[in-house]
Amino acid sequence: MDPKRWSRPISFQVNRSGEFRTISNTSEAATVLSHAWPIARGRSLKSAKRTCRQVLSGERPPSEARNAFIAAAVEAHIFVKEK
Repeated sequence: MDPKRWSRPISFQVNRSGEFRTISNTSEAATVLSHAWPIARGRSLKSAKRTCRQVLSGERPPSEARNAFIAAAVEAHIFVKEK
Protein backbone atom coordinates (compact mmCIF):
# COMPACT_ATOMS: atom_id res chain seq x y z
CA MET A 1 0.00 0.00 0.00
CA ASP A 2 1.23 3.48 -0.87
CA PRO A 3 2.18 5.24 2.39
CA LYS A 4 1.03 8.56 0.94
CA ARG A 5 -2.50 7.18 0.32
CA TRP A 6 -5.25 8.53 2.51
CA SER A 7 -7.30 6.17 4.67
CA ARG A 8 -10.49 7.71 3.24
CA PRO A 9 -10.73 9.55 -0.10
CA ILE A 10 -12.58 12.85 -0.36
CA SER A 11 -14.62 14.41 -3.13
CA PHE A 12 -14.71 18.12 -3.73
CA GLN A 13 -16.76 20.33 -5.97
CA VAL A 14 -14.68 21.31 -9.00
CA ASN A 15 -16.92 24.04 -10.33
CA ARG A 16 -20.28 25.65 -9.78
CA SER A 17 -22.00 23.20 -12.14
CA GLY A 18 -21.86 20.58 -9.40
CA GLU A 19 -19.11 18.42 -10.88
CA PHE A 20 -17.07 16.54 -8.25
CA ARG A 21 -13.57 15.11 -8.29
CA THR A 22 -12.34 12.44 -5.89
CA ILE A 23 -8.79 12.30 -4.62
CA SER A 24 -7.28 9.64 -2.42
CA ASN A 25 -3.63 10.51 -1.91
CA THR A 26 -1.23 13.30 -1.12
CA SER A 27 0.27 13.47 -4.60
CA GLU A 28 -3.13 14.15 -6.18
CA ALA A 29 -3.86 16.77 -3.52
CA ALA A 30 -0.57 18.56 -4.14
CA THR A 31 -1.26 18.69 -7.87
CA VAL A 32 -4.74 20.11 -7.40
CA LEU A 33 -3.56 22.69 -4.87
CA SER A 34 -0.74 23.83 -7.16
CA HIS A 35 -2.42 23.76 -10.56
CA ALA A 36 -6.21 23.75 -10.28
CA TRP A 37 -7.12 25.69 -7.15
CA PRO A 38 -9.67 28.48 -7.57
CA ILE A 39 -7.82 30.96 -5.36
CA ALA A 40 -4.17 31.94 -5.62
CA ARG A 41 -3.51 32.86 -2.00
CA GLY A 42 -4.59 32.01 1.49
CA ARG A 43 -3.15 30.91 4.79
CA SER A 44 -4.73 27.44 4.62
CA LEU A 45 -3.71 27.01 0.98
CA LYS A 46 -0.10 27.82 1.79
CA SER A 47 -0.18 25.48 4.78
CA ALA A 48 -1.75 22.66 2.73
CA LYS A 49 0.91 22.94 0.02
CA ARG A 50 3.66 22.84 2.65
CA THR A 51 2.06 19.90 4.44
CA CYS A 52 1.73 17.94 1.18
CA ARG A 53 5.43 18.50 0.43
CA GLN A 54 6.33 17.30 3.93
CA VAL A 55 4.15 14.20 3.59
CA LEU A 56 5.63 13.38 0.19
CA SER A 57 9.13 13.63 1.68
CA GLY A 58 8.16 11.34 4.57
CA GLU A 59 8.26 13.98 7.32
CA ARG A 60 4.56 13.83 8.24
CA PRO A 61 1.73 11.27 8.01
CA PRO A 62 -0.74 11.33 5.08
CA SER A 63 -3.66 12.12 7.39
CA GLU A 64 -2.19 15.58 7.94
CA ALA A 65 -2.23 16.30 4.21
CA ARG A 66 -5.86 15.20 4.03
CA ASN A 67 -6.81 17.49 6.91
CA ALA A 68 -4.85 20.40 5.42
CA PHE A 69 -6.55 19.89 2.04
CA ILE A 70 -9.96 20.06 3.71
CA ALA A 71 -8.96 23.25 5.55
CA ALA A 72 -7.84 24.83 2.26
CA ALA A 73 -11.16 23.85 0.68
CA VAL A 74 -13.09 25.49 3.52
CA GLU A 75 -10.99 28.63 3.08
CA ALA A 76 -11.75 28.66 -0.67
CA HIS A 77 -15.48 27.95 -0.09
CA ILE A 78 -15.25 24.62 -1.89
CA PHE A 79 -17.79 21.97 -0.94
CA VAL A 80 -16.15 18.73 0.27
CA LYS A 81 -17.78 15.33 0.71
CA GLU A 82 -15.90 12.91 2.93
CA LYS A 83 -16.14 9.31 1.89
